[in-house]
Order: sequence, then C-alpha cells, then structure tokens
Amino acid sequence: MALYLGVMSGTSLDGLDIALIEQEQRLTLLATHYIPMPETLRQTLLGLCSSGPDEIARAALAEAEWVRLAAQGIQHLLQTRQLQPQAIRAIGSHGQTIRHEPARGFTVQIGNPALLAELTGITVVGDFRRRDVAAGGQGAPLAPAFHETLFEAQGERLAVLNVGGFSNLSLIERDTPVSGFDCGPGNVLLDAWISEKQGHGYDANGAWAASGQVVPGLLNSLMSDPFFAGTGPKSTGREVFNLPWLMQHLSKQPTLPDQDVQATLLEVTALSIVSSLQAAQQKTQALLVCGGGAHNGTLMKRLAELLPNARVSSTAVCGVDPDWVEAMAFAWLAHCCLEGIAGNRPSVTGAQGLRILGAIYPA
Repeated sequence: MALYLGVMSGTSLDGLDIALIEQEQRLTLLATHYIPMPETLRQTLLGLCSSGPDEIARAALAEAEWVRLAAQGIQHLLQTRQLQPQAIRAIGSHGQTIRHEPARGFTVQIGNPALLAELTGITVVGDFRRRDVAAGGQGAPLAPAFHETLFEAQGERLAVLNVGGFSNLSLIERDTPVSGFDCGPGNVLLDAWISEKQGHGYDANGAWAASGQVVPGLLNSLMSDPFFAGTGPKSTGREVFNLPWLMQHLSKQPTLPDQDVQATLLEVTALSIVSSLQAAQQKTQALLVCGGGAHNGTLMKRLAELLPNARVSSTAVCGVDPDWVEAMAFAWLAHCCLEGIAGNRPSVTGAQGLRILGAIYPA
C-alpha cells in the first residue's frame, strides 16, 4: 500500500486543500482536510502577483507562513487517521502560484518544499511546473494527465472541466492522446467584482449573477481579448485577467448596475469554456466539472444550456468529489515522480516531449 498526500492552493486563494490517497493498481481517495486561507496571508499573496517593493523578502516570508499552514493541516489529517509520518511515501505540494508567464520562460510557485519536509518529516515532491516550461511547454495545465488516468474508463467523448480561479479543460477520447488548455477566467473576476462591490469572497451559487442581465456591449468588449482567440497549448493567470483589466473595459461603457456586470462576467466564463470546447472537441458527450465552479448553480445551468447535446454534471456522478480533484492530482504527480513516470503531456502544454515533473526533498 502506497500512501501519498497532495497539497493544492489555487489561484482563488481561498484556502489549502489536502488529500490523502492510496495508489495501488487504482487510485483511492482516503481522507481530506481543508484550511481556510488567513486573510492577511491572502492579501500578501495577492500583492505578490504583481511587482512591488521588497518582493523577494515578502515572498520568502509569505511562503514560510504558507508552509507552516500546510504542515499544520497535514499533521491534523494524519492524527485523525491515526497515521505516522513514516506511513506516507511522499507529499506532492503544488505551492502557491504568484507569477505565470511561460511566454517569457518562467512560472513561479512559492512553497519551500525543503521547509515542508523538515516540518512534517515526510519526503516532499514540489516544483512541478518548471521542468515542463524548461522543455518549451506552458507548465500548465498539469491536471489533464491525471484526468485521463482517473476518467478514461468512461469510454466516451469526454471533457473534464476544472473551474477554479481560472478554468481549464481536459479532452479525453479513446485511442487519442489527451489534450487540454486553459479557457480563461473561471472564478477570478467573479470573486474580484463581488469583493469590490459587496465585500464577499465569492458569489454563492451564482445568486448575484443570476439577479442581473448580461450586457452585450460589455460582453463583446471582454471577449475581444486576444487570449480567447488562441488555440491550445495555452495557459493564463492573474497577469492577464484581473480587476484592473475589468475596470479598463468598464471605463469604455456607460455606468452599469453592479449585478449586470456580475452576470456578464459569468457569461464570459461560460462562453470562453464552451467556445474553446466546441473548437477542440466535436460532439462532446459528457462534461464533468470539478473545482469551486461545480457548486455555482447558475454557471452549471448556463453550461448545460450552451451544450444541449452533452451531459453536464459534477465529477461526483463518477464517484469523485469535485472539491478534491486538484489536490489528488498533485498526490498522484508525486507518485509519478518517484516512480519515474512522465507527468506532463506535450499535447497539452506544448513541451518538446514527456518529462518527469517535480523536485524531490527527502525527509
């Protein structure tokens, strides 16, 4: 029995997901633990997503705080399962992305795997993305290889959609290499706008968006961004889609009701997903959704409306909790690294070939 832990902290910056898996002939999720992101740390991490004074020191201090939080969560999970650190073969730690600019040859995730190994007494595999970037790839998304492993037995023309801060697709068909790419903003603009106007962290169930009306002029302006016209391999982040980007587009519009802006942002998320899916995979039979967006009823309804010939559902219909897919993926990637198995897919990232991802920090 090989046990692995996966630690994932996504672009939504809402918290840390920790998943315990057993990796034998098939993968089994055994336990989970969620830690909300402290607001002071969240604001620090947001600030590190753009240039600022003394950012090297600020990043070093922030990642130490992030690691201590992750270590506390890991220790709590092990205690509840009555497991000793020696029982865990490795932790797969994604770290926290603060910059992602593969066109300029870099992606940065902070998370100090050496400190995490020291605090937990468990071998840590981290720094998964940079090897793919070094090989000419985007370094993201990395989940499609895991989605293929997890869902290929469905035997359909299948798409797996992760909606976190940003949305990405994995396209899975029998006898065809998995493909995938980022679609654009998932929750990042929705969260930013409701935070700006109402002080909430997110739009629960998409209720505020549902109360508004889509504004065609604003929608067309937002969808004119060159990112949406590109085809995969492609990835994106807060460097492209952020509140100042939205404000720039709003400055060209008449004054709009706040809820109409939210409704239009949700339509951007839905349209960018569906248009890129239809361009890349013909006659999709099923769309499985994971990540926080799976809980946004308004978004799920809109996706179903835009894809009338596909079954749109949460990954829960396949027995996989949508909240833990990404953390499971990095536990699995730690397994791949230790076993010498390639974790990237050139058809997804554009890398020059298959690569073993991650750097190992022994306990």
